[in-house]
Amino acid sequence: MTSRYDFVFHTWGCKVNTYDTGLLENRLRPKADGLGLSSSKPRVHVLNTCAVTSEATKEAARKVRQIKSQEPLSKVVVTGCGAQVDGGVFDTLPGADLVVANSHKGQIEDLIDRLFKGTLDSKVFRSNIFRKDDLEEGGGLEADHTRSFLKIQDGCNSFCSYCVIPFARGKSRSIPVSRLIHRVRELEVSGAKEVVITGVHIADYEDSSEAKVQGLDDLVERICRETKIPRIRISSLEPVELSPRLMGLYRSEPKLCRHFHLSIQSANTETLKRMRRRYSAEDVERVLTSIAVELSGAFVGLDLIVGFPGETEEEFQDTYHRLSQLPWTRIHVFPYSERPGTKAIALEGSVPLDVRRRRAQLVRELSRARYNESATIKVGESAQGLALSESRGDYVRFITKDYWNVRARFTEASLKPGTEVALKLGAFVAPTAGRMDGWFEGEVSL
Repeated sequence: MTSRYDFVFHTWGCKVNTYDTGLLENRLRPKADGLGLSSSKPRVHVLNTCAVTSEATKEAARKVRQIKSQEPLSKVVVTGCGAQVDGGVFDTLPGADLVVANSHKGQIEDLIDRLFKGTLDSKVFRSNIFRKDDLEEGGGLEADHTRSFLKIQDGCNSFCSYCVIPFARGKSRSIPVSRLIHRVRELEVSGAKEVVITGVHIADYEDSSEAKVQGLDDLVERICRETKIPRIRISSLEPVELSPRLMGLYRSEPKLCRHFHLSIQSANTETLKRMRRRYSAEDVERVLTSIAVELSGAFVGLDLIVGFPGETEEEFQDTYHRLSQLPWTRIHVFPYSERPGTKAIALEGSVPLDVRRRRAQLVRELSRARYNESATIKVGESAQGLALSESRGDYVRFITKDYWNVRARFTEASLKPGTEVALKLGAFVAPTAGRMDGWFEGEVSL
């Protein structure tokens, strides 16, 4: 949660939502005085919601009630994916003063202004998201001004059976390469040292505004070649989307961070078919093996769903065994959660909740052991770390190119965020229950 003037922003969900919240802050901050707000008047809480699971929607609804209980004079604006697809929850929710779906997010400043003027004839603004062609641009800079999310596209055309996001975000649409290059150069000037290329389905990226259609590979190559940003990180891809050309860029381009986030969801072909994923277990094997051979030492994170409808014990064990034999670093595992509005709701073979939890726990234990093992191998190595927080005689937080967290004491002088330094990785502090990330104790050498 971040506070700007009299606005308070609450964000749930993915990196794209984080980007969108940054954009909303940039757009709404200049409006604070224009709305006549001051510390003696009600604050405006903007809730940028997620709709991946029904629990995310319930959590946002609980937050609305909590805010109104603690600050009854405040105004609560609900926007984001939940506002688009969960009108049954938010439209009549006491305490939600304004519901602005993704279809109308571009009008949010005007709608809040009219809310304060009392000229709205409705509190809900929503329309067919598949008619939305524009993409909001300009957000994403983190508070420490060292890393920034670069949203290159929005929407999704895949319609996986478990996912409601196409109905929340609309069809896939992309920002032209020229504008993205310009945005990266703006971020350089503002002090960003790393951009994270993100979107709802970045492999769908396509810019047809130039003579030759530009895809994701073209965009990444041009950002490397035409900007001075020192670190470029690519967010989630499916196994078949890591092309030979992109792998070649990872091998040859030092700006590209050797960190992969692969959305595999399962390593069993039959389960993947029911999920309507466009690859097989063999594709998962191929890409993980390829990364290990061609980019040894890269950090590989995986997304996995267990307990999907119809997933038998044999199918789960096939996924578990295959992953136990393959190279990767960490797994984000999600027990399947029913989501109204998806095709998976109608699938046969519902897996009992206790079985989903058991399977998730088994994978988490596998992941924890692999994560700690991967970290132990790196103890004593050197790495380039990007300072994420300023130090004045205390510890500094760093992130390495391959996505490891490092904590190092720096006592000589203040080390500003964005400074990249050489680090020696010392002892690894493993994550405890309830915390996903561990960190290395490091030594700084300027």
